[in-house]
Amino acid sequence: MVLHYLENIRRHQHFNAFLAVYDQEALAQADRIDQKLSDGTAGRLAGMVIGLKDVLCYQDHRVQAGSRILDGFQSQFTATAVQRVVDEDAIIIGHQNCDEFAMGSSTENSAFGPTRNAANPGFVPGGSSGGSAVAVQANLCTASLGSDTGGSVRQPAAFCGVIGLKPTYSRISRHGLVAYGSSFDIIGPFTHTVADAALLLEVMAGADDYDSTVSHEPVPPYSQQLAFDALKPLKIAYLPETLDNEGLHPSVKQATERTLDFLRSEGHTVEAVQFPLLKYVLPTYYILTMAEASSNLSRYDGVKFGYRSAHRGSLEEMYKKTRTEAFGEEAKRRIMLGTFVLSADYYDAYYTKAQKVRRMLQNATRKILAEYDFIVLPTTPTPAFALGTHANPLEMYLADLFTVQASIAGVPAISVPNGTDEQGLPIGLQIIGDAFQEARLLAFSQYVLARNA
Repeated sequence: MVLHYLENIRRHQHFNAFLAVYDQEALAQADRIDQKLSDGTAGRLAGMVIGLKDVLCYQDHRVQAGSRILDGFQSQFTATAVQRVVDEDAIIIGHQNCDEFAMGSSTENSAFGPTRNAANPGFVPGGSSGGSAVAVQANLCTASLGSDTGGSVRQPAAFCGVIGLKPTYSRISRHGLVAYGSSFDIIGPFTHTVADAALLLEVMAGADDYDSTVSHEPVPPYSQQLAFDALKPLKIAYLPETLDNEGLHPSVKQATERTLDFLRSEGHTVEAVQFPLLKYVLPTYYILTMAEASSNLSRYDGVKFGYRSAHRGSLEEMYKKTRTEAFGEEAKRRIMLGTFVLSADYYDAYYTKAQKVRRMLQNATRKILAEYDFIVLPTTPTPAFALGTHANPLEMYLADLFTVQASIAGVPAISVPNGTDEQGLPIGLQIIGDAFQEARLLAFSQYVLARNA
């Protein structure tokens, strides 16, 4: 299997999904796991070949977060989530391309060039975990581990026609995940099947001494709880603001309405629930994440590790030149805007107000989920767009319009394939569940996929 994936990676280098391939290590791991399988001592993920987004630390391997600022940096430890899959005999095959510091919705912001969608190489794969999504889409690995801050697993999963899961915030340890927006960041898997996503979540989730923010909620056996009782009617909410949105592509609207009709035909209650706060979701998300990015990225200054400008002067000049030369345009934009909203004159006007609105959005979302089993909506307003077509940052930010609600609320959400458009580009369906209800979310997602095929 490893040889098969390595050959696929070699044949599809033009997708630019992988930044580093650990071919010899992967083959050596495969040999060891073959022996463990023969001995009957293999772990739960024995033989699963996994790629890592370039924001996940893997000891003695380079991790650069798609940025020049971490040029040549090698991690001195392994992220908790990565260590847990390795301990269960998964095989790590390489690191995958992403938008710089997970800031983007197209994987065009990487210092290592854009990743291309396997469905049509002239189109983007989504972002920021685009390389991880394409690697699964193009069968370059069994599964990938990405990160989701405001949709960076779900949005590329939709664009690439694979499954992308964002767990409840704090469900998986963030130790070893390069930080972007610390109060939003969560690790999530890309897979071909819900069963694989459930198994990976089961392995990665749980308490961790290295992360004080991780939940101590018990970890259910997700992989054993995928049976769905279709005889018990559910209450499903959908947001009319998403389907009546002027930016919604007709093919996405049709695909979503078709799924809602299917759910009605199965005897479930499907009701429109007004969510007038939708227009505040994006500005709230970007104000808060840019503020957190400004703080988190301040550590990259060329002193202790990574890139350092060759143009020397005073210490302050070295800081300025290093950060100017090594950060990409989008990273610099978010750092500066984040610094602005945290400044003394504007802190209350922007950051404090955004935190208050965040609480309102959380409460409104949780109120819906207290009455309904799930919220169903499109993952993205459109299918994948052509490379280079969204030069305006605001146009790019709108690609996250439907995914940031779950991120702000901290609840789990999943994107599953929901057909294709007239060009054969994948469309995603997003399902949002209540906090720590991943077992029900996964079981319902598998049911929708199986019955609505």
